[in-house]
Amino acid sequence: MIPTPHIEAKSPDLIAKTVLMPGDPLRAKYIAEKYLENVTTFNTVRGMLGFTGTYKGRRISVMGSGMGMPSIGIYSYELFKFYDVENIIRIGSCGAYSPDLKLYDVIIVKAAYSESSFAFAQGKETKDVLSANAELNEKLINIAKNLNIPVHLGRIHSSDVFYREESGIHEKLYREKGCLAVEMESFALFHNANVLNKKAACILTVSDSLVTHEATTSHERQVAFEQMMKIALEMAE
Repeated sequence: MIPTPHIEAKSPDLIAKTVLMPGDPLRAKYIAEKYLENVTTFNTVRGMLGFTGTYKGRRISVMGSGMGMPSIGIYSYELFKFYDVENIIRIGSCGAYSPDLKLYDVIIVKAAYSESSFAFAQGKETKDVLSANAELNEKLINIAKNLNIPVHLGRIHSSDVFYREESGIHEKLYREKGCLAVEMESFALFHNANVLNKKAACILTVSDSLVTHEATTSHERQVAFEQMMKIALEMAE
């Protein structure tokens, strides 16, 4: 089933075994242009740009995932299932629930809690907390140490909604579920990796705080998350 309905690459050889997935396809383009050499484009379908290149002589791919679990659910499944990708590392932004997190702090996600029905609908998974791959996380933690980049390790909240009517939800989830921050994709990515016997991880940069109400601009989110990107790029193989 290559090409797939959403990825136009005609061969798995066009995509590296490790794929970095920011939500924004323009962030994928920025990473490819700034950090990679010998870059080729493997996807433009629906504007969800995907690139393969080398970083320090090692091969790696980067592709947008779109926003939300249904979107990353499609792209990560097709990469894992049909293009023989072994590792997907989400690199994204998040909103802080913890008062200890500051703008631009980096989080390596240990697990994702979600109220979403994604995992149950896709594979009858009943757990509401899914873990990142421990082996990938160990590598990411060691890379961060070697680069002298401080990171937080913990659980995050994968939400189905960006805007919600219930107030104070961040305080409740921080207190009751131990969620340090919120994003919208990791739970689905971790589920797909589990279903297909692949590996997934997630690195996040704090783009705004639900505690202090500080926030970054869309341009800053696209280009300013250098520390997170440097950690992830070292996973090139």
